[in-house]
Amino acid sequence: MVQIFTTTPRIVMGPGSIKSLGDEIKNRGIKKVLIVTDKGVIGAGLAKPVEESLKAAKISYAVFDGVEPDPRYEIVADCVAMAKKERTKLLVGLGGGSPIDIAKTTAIMLTNEGPIGKYFGVNLVPRPGIPTVMVPTTAGTGSEVTPIAILSDEGEKLKKGVVSPHLYPAAGFLDPELTLKLPPPVTAATGMDALIHAIEAYTSINANGMTDMFCLRAMGLIYENLRTAYAKGDNLPARTAMMEGALLAGIGFANAGVTAVHAFAYPIGAEFHIPHGIANTLMLPHVIRFNVLGNLPKFAGIAKPFGIPTAGMDDLHIVDRVVEAIDRLADDIRVPRHLSQYGIKEKDIPMLAEGVMKVTRLLANNPRTLTLDDAKAIYKAAL
Repeated sequence: MVQIFTTTPRIVMGPGSIKSLGDEIKNRGIKKVLIVTDKGVIGAGLAKPVEESLKAAKISYAVFDGVEPDPRYEIVADCVAMAKKERTKLLVGLGGGSPIDIAKTTAIMLTNEGPIGKYFGVNLVPRPGIPTVMVPTTAGTGSEVTPIAILSDEGEKLKKGVVSPHLYPAAGFLDPELTLKLPPPVTAATGMDALIHAIEAYTSINANGMTDMFCLRAMGLIYENLRTAYAKGDNLPARTAMMEGALLAGIGFANAGVTAVHAFAYPIGAEFHIPHGIANTLMLPHVIRFNVLGNLPKFAGIAKPFGIPTAGMDDLHIVDRVVEAIDRLADDIRVPRHLSQYGIKEKDIPMLAEGVMKVTRLLANNPRTLTLDDAKAIYKAAL
């Protein structure tokens, strides 16, 4: 089977690495950039080290801070308008997955004819965008190393993806110092999101030896450090490990794909505005229990990076221990566990299940074939 492995070509990691951002951009011969971010990042003071690095390198910049959580695709047009007005030559995506995804899609819309809606799908973007450099401020999405951007379509109440190699950033800067003040609930949600990326890519039908290598290390780093990062946010070693884990998970799922957990998360996220990492966590144990028959040895393999003793146990019992460990982790970091906590009722399930079945891009990666009745049963189990 032919396999292709790609990732962001340049990754700069480590505490204090953001200080070299300006020189990175300067060395590319670029003198004008647009920082794409949100008001929360600005309010937390996280743009300051980025701006200081750009000023030190004598790079002119403007700031677009209009990104919202789970951004509507209409935000792209607003960002494009500002980028054109400022004659931007490079975009810096600063924040969680939302600003990074808006930066990605803005970059391609500056060189391709709109609207963005015509590019929802796989390999539909004809030309590369302007260069982008991504600076994540959470250890979660891994979007700095993926060819994917997720935007909300409020009309259809779905999250939709643009998937194209043209979305890969030119570089990613991962400075864990930018995550030291991340609030515990955000640490929990984004950390679980990263863990789920690794689990799903590891169990995807497209997984291979290379993606398994990244995913197994990612699972180990995240499982071992998420509790500490949650409990004591200024623990730099834990934050560093979390950022590396999220990065490696991103590399894994960029190449192997995520599966049905994300397919279930998209409708509930779009309809009930549940944060993405929490939506994934709500669905994870129930989807694992359904999917396990599709590749039992692979799901049992998750026990190793989790450090779960398995001597004398068969694979089915090992998977039970894996699910128990995930449940305990979610409880320890106080991630909600039931759909009903967000006002979802049994009457909502048929509509949500139909939404799942529309996410064919992800269901194609799933280790077990899923029907509409299966989707309803899984949502019901998660109530």
